Amino acid sequence: MEVIKTALEGVVIIEPRLFKDDRGYFFESFSEKDFNAQVQTIRFVQDNESKSSYGVLRGLHFQKPPFAQSKLVRVIKGAVLDVAVDIRKGSPTFGQHVAVELTEDNHRQFFIPRGFAHGFSVLSDEVIFQYKCDNFYAPQSEGAIAWNDPTLGIDWRIPADKVILSEKDKHHPLLNEADWLFDFNEILY
Repeated sequence: MEVIKTALEGVVIIEPRLFKDDRGYFFESFSEKDFNAQVQTIRFVQDNESKSSYGVLRGLHFQKPPFAQSKLVRVIKGAVLDVAVDIRKGSPTFGQHVAVELTEDNHRQFFIPRGFAHGFSVLSDEVIFQYKCDNFYAPQSEGAIAWNDPTLGIDWRIPADKVILSEKDKHHPLLNEADWLFDFNEILY
């Protein structure tokens, strides 16, 4: 696998080595040994999958300690714009984001460490999205910031009138109004 660093330290894009022949293709989607050596020592404990249609936007979500989560995400079918936002107060990149297109054809994966909010918008007619988490889902620990916070400057690549949100995602605070964020000096692993 090739690990591509981004402008946000710890947030990386992973391109697997693809083996193609006349039968199709094969790739190793995850190796704990390689991931721990090249990205972050981690133990994933939960795999999730979602199916969505064009215009669905999920995010920007995170979990607060002690249930903070890292995520390794990928697309099985379709295409998304996947986004990580640094929400660690005191970080030199606080409030900055990285966006990457994940598709069934590019097979890219995106690693979002603890301390970052995560979201994605569906760019294709339909998407099947998978992600690994290094902590279990804990509803009492949910946190989120507004997907359309103008200070974040995220181009979700979907017209605003076509965005489809959950009821919950319609009511998250702006980053500067959030009542809880990570501290850059907090040890999260």
